[in-house]
Amino acid sequence: MLRGRKILLGITGSIAAYKSAWVARELQRRGAEVRVVMTSAACDFITPLTLATLTGHRVYSDFTEDPDQGTWTNHVELGLWADLFLVAPATAHSLSAMVTGHCDNFLQAVFLSCKCPTMIAPAMDLDMYAHASTQGNLATLLHRGVEVIDAGDGPLASGLSGKGRMAEPEDIADAAEAHFARLAPLRNRRVVVTLGPTHEPIDAVRFVGNRSSGKMGLALVNALLLRGAEVHVIAGPVAFGPPSGVASWTSVETAQEMFSAAMPTFASADVGIAVAAVADARPAQPATRKLHKDELPNAIELVSNPDILHTWGQQKQPHQILIGFALESDDGIRSAKRKLDKKNLDFVVLNQLSDDGAGFQTDTNKVSLVTKGGEVHKFGLKSKADVAEDILNHLMTLLTP
Repeated sequence: MLRGRKILLGITGSIAAYKSAWVARELQRRGAEVRVVMTSAACDFITPLTLATLTGHRVYSDFTEDPDQGTWTNHVELGLWADLFLVAPATAHSLSAMVTGHCDNFLQAVFLSCKCPTMIAPAMDLDMYAHASTQGNLATLLHRGVEVIDAGDGPLASGLSGKGRMAEPEDIADAAEAHFARLAPLRNRRVVVTLGPTHEPIDAVRFVGNRSSGKMGLALVNALLLRGAEVHVIAGPVAFGPPSGVASWTSVETAQEMFSAAMPTFASADVGIAVAAVADARPAQPATRKLHKDELPNAIELVSNPDILHTWGQQKQPHQILIGFALESDDGIRSAKRKLDKKNLDFVVLNQLSDDGAGFQTDTNKVSLVTKGGEVHKFGLKSKADVAEDILNHLMTLLTP
């Protein structure tokens, strides 16, 4: 659930700040992009250089970048950048400032301007943690929607033992994952995606195929994972492997192999997305060895491959949603509407070879969504990641709660 998430890690002046390096490392290990904001007191416990080295980004701790030049650090932009503001450790002083709105350092300015959710991991001695003012501040922050990762119980820096130590880095990362899981709109939705080309063998080394790279399918898989879906992928021959988080990844070569894998997988799915550019036909009699040049036939007899999307449409249940792709070189709207009706789809994603920057092998695409109700939603040229978001945004309008 942290893959691709932007997390702003706030560090305040506690001995537990040394654990923040491990927090940053664990968040990154799980796929998050991490940037760090520190108070000046936190810099007494762990150096900004350590956190900058670990995260690959400069550390923010002051309002001015260069006092001599008069340049300043934009705390508002940082607050807008993040998907989550995680303050770990959060001292008693920082908790009090969060409640009162007291803004005497850069971290508090970021907190007050942040648009994203905030999560805090308190750290202090047991008597400070148990004090009525601290508990009152925690209750106030909870009431305002700040998520609190409860302090742990154990040895403290004072030599005492009790509740007040910051939660362990793995537990903090777990809490961050749980936060995004609760927000994930496709949580508990099972989605099957076909992607890439198929290769239909002529002999042991030659094949009939197409130029599909699988990039659009991969962008959709990544977008589905970020929204919490359980994603099952059936991939033709592509140059990449499964992204972290997919529930299953089945590699195939031919249309028949893709058909065999796709049928049982779709039966238990909520959504089917057929991105794969499946070869329509295959050689009728492929050779099992490499043919020499003088052995190659003058003509190759082709036979039709099974139609995965059409079969899915025949088997589709009322609760299932089915999305197809169409690549055309002419006026594709009419063709997309025919495909939608013929194959019992909920909508078709149409892209055209005539558009620069769209189609195979590119990192961009230009699509139109053709819906069952006859509507056509046209989009401009975008990255395939942004196109995937447009597709999923429309999918969300079709899902029942």
